[in-house]
Amino acid sequence: MAAIVADRLSKTFSTRVRPAGRLSALRSFLRPENRDVEAVKGVSFEVGEGEVVAFLGPNGAGKSTTIKMLMGILRPSGGSASVLGLDPVRDRLELSRCVGAVFGQKSQLWFHLPPSDSFRLLGAIYEIDDDDRKWREAELIERFGLAPFWDVPVRKLSLGERIRCEIAASLLPAPLVLFLDEPTIGLDVVAKREIRQLLADAARIDDTTVFMTSHDMGDIEKVCKRAIIIHHGEVVVDETMKDLRHRALSKKYVGVRYASPVNLDLPSLSPVKRTAVAASYEVDTREHSLAEVVRALAAKGELEDITVEDEPLENVIAGIYSARTGAEAQAFGTGLPGAGRAAPEALGA
Repeated sequence: MAAIVADRLSKTFSTRVRPAGRLSALRSFLRPENRDVEAVKGVSFEVGEGEVVAFLGPNGAGKSTTIKMLMGILRPSGGSASVLGLDPVRDRLELSRCVGAVFGQKSQLWFHLPPSDSFRLLGAIYEIDDDDRKWREAELIERFGLAPFWDVPVRKLSLGERIRCEIAASLLPAPLVLFLDEPTIGLDVVAKREIRQLLADAARIDDTTVFMTSHDMGDIEKVCKRAIIIHHGEVVVDETMKDLRHRALSKKYVGVRYASPVNLDLPSLSPVKRTAVAASYEVDTREHSLAEVVRALAAKGELEDITVEDEPLENVIAGIYSARTGAEAQAFGTGLPGAGRAAPEALGA
């Protein structure tokens, strides 16, 4: 059974046109002019029970608007949505008991109260039996390591400690679906690593469906199994993380270091960085044979070191974001028409 279904979901906002000049401003005041902005254009996808999905896109792509429609905060202009078999708008009260949400820049905890008090208040809001709440609290305190600051006012917690409490609070009613919007924003490297592990554990232990937005590729690679990318208000990519990473295999970064200075140029391929004895090359394997490149470099002189690295996933995501159309985004890095695939070219020494 699908936990989340979006069927041609769309949302159009009407915004006031800001006039230029005093006369135009007066005319606009007397007779306001509006224009329609289509934030989400017929988005369709399904998320199965227990899936951990990244919902990606550049700023303004329609991610937050889509999530707000899935949570019943916004009413769709067209299409339909279903979460746990419920209509998010019509059944919003019932749905709120089954879903949790964490927004990195907003808090569900009371600023001047300790987490212990906030959890008791949330338990009352969700109408959780007192014994069940205490049992659930004890489990979350142990799993998330909340004991050292359980009775410390939230205002005195570090950002990492607060996010731990936010995620634990969202899991208090044992939600079947968890919406996460930039959960690790502003955290340091250590805190991010801990939060990612906690999220992965929460999805595994509670069998919770996780739908997460993030601009941090570390979050996506470490936590999610599938990526849905939205751009220009439309879904342009919907595939597993394994398939998305495969798009990065078309580009390799080759680094070499020689015992003595050599001519570092290759036919139709020049180093992107170089010194007298070392260089790095950006090799598009759709245009050049990687094996030929390595052989040509090895033939130039006595090698001390050579490395071959894949293109970072964030470069692939950035390429999809920079596409001018949905078709270009779908083709980026795949070798499909418009992706620029060519036959590998052999390089001589």
